[in-house]
Amino acid sequence: MKLGILRVAAIILLSACASAAQQSDNPNIIMIVVDDLGWADVGYNQTTEFFETPNIDALARQSIRFSNAYAGAANCAPSRAVLMTGQYGPRHGIYTVSPSTRGDAQTRKLIPVKNVRGLPPEAYTLAEALKKSGYTTGHFGKWHLGIDPDSQGFDKNVAGSGNGMTFHYYSPYKLPNIKDGPNGEYLTRRLTNEVIDWIRSSKDQPFFAYVPYYSVHTPFQADEDLVQKYVEKGVTNKKEATYAAMVEHMDKNVGRILEMLETEGLRKDTLVIFTSDNGGYKMSNFPSPLRAGKGSYYEGGLRVPLLVSWLTKIKPSDNATPVINADFFPTLISIANNWQTDILLDGVDISKLLLAQEPVLKRDLFWHFPVYLQAHNSKTDQGQDPLFRTRPGSAMRSENWKLIHYFENNEYELYDLSNDVGETNNLAATFPAQLDRLKAKLNEWRDSVNAPIPTKLNPEYDDEVNQALIEEKLKTINPL
Repeated sequence: MKLGILRVAAIILLSACASAAQQSDNPNIIMIVVDDLGWADVGYNQTTEFFETPNIDALARQSIRFSNAYAGAANCAPSRAVLMTGQYGPRHGIYTVSPSTRGDAQTRKLIPVKNVRGLPPEAYTLAEALKKSGYTTGHFGKWHLGIDPDSQGFDKNVAGSGNGMTFHYYSPYKLPNIKDGPNGEYLTRRLTNEVIDWIRSSKDQPFFAYVPYYSVHTPFQADEDLVQKYVEKGVTNKKEATYAAMVEHMDKNVGRILEMLETEGLRKDTLVIFTSDNGGYKMSNFPSPLRAGKGSYYEGGLRVPLLVSWLTKIKPSDNATPVINADFFPTLISIANNWQTDILLDGVDISKLLLAQEPVLKRDLFWHFPVYLQAHNSKTDQGQDPLFRTRPGSAMRSENWKLIHYFENNEYELYDLSNDVGETNNLAATFPAQLDRLKAKLNEWRDSVNAPIPTKLNPEYDDEVNQALIEEKLKTINPL
């Protein structure tokens, strides 16, 4: 079904439900999406003592804490597209950031699928659905899905545009849709100020505040005294100490939002979501049990922290149910109005899990990446090979099994996440029946969403050059 047809159908159905949107028990919704925050880079999840996130940790004690939460993709724009539409990548065609031909042409065996940059105007977003449900909607931070979120469901937009990052965390920001503050004003704090001011002026009706901070995406910039704090704690790399300082700065501003909700008497009536858009970069000072990081379809690139809190409705607990950010769309609409639509969504409604601890029917999660993404740091990336974080392929999780299919050489990797969360032991040859079962499921899913698979050979590819470069990089990673 075409996106345009879906949009019309959704508008008709939503209009029919407009009166339900005025119910007094509709919660306010704040969704905080941190950019490039790793699964283990928050206090309640971390495997080191370096990160200091007392406000997020306090929120975790008031939340359902999902240990198997996933981004819709392993890097920024495609993950946000999945979140905003509730649809997997093949439905909107956003697979990566900028061109799909990343990396040395001589090392790319296939011609990748062309990437779509930004959601088309006819895409129906979570913000539009909530707006039709009687919510006022505000966007504060990184959009990265087109020129302006104002045209896709947001009443208020601060700093959202096609930009995928800021080069200036300190004012002047040189970003569209935000006025520069005093010299030296920090962007994360400024965005939080904007959120707080907007909520105070909008609290007389249900509101949806989408807060996709630019932090903690590169460039790493933070107050020097805070950076020095982490150097003194033992973070040996200055950039990584700056990253830890950015995490703490972000945490302080999350705390400011939560404190404002308490002060304004809104906390009990507000559903708060805290998560990340994808995994973080793998860093030497911050070990993680997960393999790889941002841009990889191993767990380190896909698994993210996820907290969901609603003080009067949601019982704090740990939950191991596999969920994905495509689930936000159907879940939030269900919580807001409890109506059914025929919008084509790949996510599922997990509201009964949140509100009544009812288990979600078992289902598989899928990712499709028919493009290339070059290495970030060959020594720490932990990719299939040191030249790319990801070569073209698909991935899926089925219960505790993880399957990855690489298209270049039709290779499969199979992991048992219950015993090998670090994805170190490829079991494809050990469990052929399990491999065949999951291959069939993956093929069926790709057919159902018309997922494009690149097959045309790249005339610039040189196998000898590719292998030589791989061997050269491996020598630097594992010197004799």
